[in-house]
Amino acid sequence: MGGIEGRATPEGTRRFALRSAERVHLPPTHFRRAPGGLTLSSIGLGTYIGRPDPQTDTAVEEAVRVCLESGRVNVLDSAINYRYQRAERSVGRAVAHLVDGGRVARDEVFVATKAGYLAPDAEDARTPQRYVEEVLIASGALDPNDIVDGSHAMSPSYLADQLERSRTNLGLATIDLFYLHNAADAQLPVVGPMEFRERLRRAFEFLERRRSDGSIVAYGLATWDSLRLAEPDPRHLDLGSVVELAEEVGGKEHGFCFVQAPFSLAMPEAASVPSQRLGGRRVSLFAAAEALGIGVFTSVPLHQGQLTRGGSAVAGLSPAQAALQFARSAPGNLAALVGQKRADHLAENLEVAGREPWTEAEFRRRLR
Repeated sequence: MGGIEGRATPEGTRRFALRSAERVHLPPTHFRRAPGGLTLSSIGLGTYIGRPDPQTDTAVEEAVRVCLESGRVNVLDSAINYRYQRAERSVGRAVAHLVDGGRVARDEVFVATKAGYLAPDAEDARTPQRYVEEVLIASGALDPNDIVDGSHAMSPSYLADQLERSRTNLGLATIDLFYLHNAADAQLPVVGPMEFRERLRRAFEFLERRRSDGSIVAYGLATWDSLRLAEPDPRHLDLGSVVELAEEVGGKEHGFCFVQAPFSLAMPEAASVPSQRLGGRRVSLFAAAEALGIGVFTSVPLHQGQLTRGGSAVAGLSPAQAALQFARSAPGNLAALVGQKRADHLAENLEVAGREPWTEAEFRRRLR
């Protein structure tokens, strides 16, 4: 396929951070070292929320432009099912415009997307059901027997189809991070741990092949419950076991480098619940990931807007800023991914990038 060549690199992302420090005077602690030697902002742009319409397309494109041109954000997060493929296309148009105009370089921007849920196309005239039947199933990309709970699949053939659509939507030859989207959450309770591990193995084998051909750089698991909830919850997933599987498939230099989980004042389990086994001990997701060399991105820092209404201002921060500051200050959190489209919300949230994250002691005092 065509698309912008290149990928986020250690040199490019460090250049972005140094330019931001010089022009915007951001504290060095706003940027974190990530797997692969990347330098990534502690706030990322999420693109989940919004209607699948042209007005939202324009708002998302403007949000990407503001985030990247401000020098405060170089992490962009999407998924093929977000806004029925329109979120990826909005991100792709914005990145292409900025790269073509010389406003940012491709190697400075980290782009992540996800696949797993059935993803009809809002710009296709067919109903979602007909789209799935006529585009995905009839083509052989999706076997109906691989669909779990009517909404999720992770077979290599389906992932191959979705990856190519994402590369086209984003207009990128190489995607920096490709997640399996809520794979454990959707599949574990239905197929059980043994079958899920086999499905995960086949998915990792496919993803290692796509690393080899340059379609992706790294892969990961985007989760909701599975990594933050402890046993015996049937949705629980042991991160150490996943790393072991990745090593079996891809060797020590495997591409399983990142996970995503919700984390906020209202959902603090990634820091507060000892959900993971590590050397005979029970530790939090953040602690386990750090020990295993896995980067963690977190979602819903504003608890889908609820913390902007019910939260409290802290030390000169608005409720939204305090919630975002809490999430980005968690030890082990690479970046808090926040959905934002309105100009006033962008200005309010991006102002947090100019502040030092709280110290670990300050963070712990606020952790419930």
